[in-house]
Amino acid sequence: MMTGDAACDGYEISPRFRRSIEERIERLERDAVIDEAQLALLKDASHIRRQMRLVAAERAEALRMRLFLDRAKTRLDPRAPAGD
Repeated sequence: MMTGDAACDGYEISPRFRRSIEERIERLERDAVIDEAQLALLKDASHIRRQMRLVAAERAEALRMRLFLDRAKTRLDPRAPAGD
């Protein structure tokens, strides 16, 4: 758990790492939609419960990653051309 001071400091991450996290968020959200659609095909109550937990876990992880990115600053890419 983060303290108030640590949350204010934030993180500095590379542009490549940010893109990687953003892609992971997109996959988790897409998978949650697909997995939720599968609920209509399931008959057994225990399978339905497990599928619902899977969807909830995917969405929770995507949210956790979004919150991380909200607090993170993206480091300037040293390879990027300098502006005039």
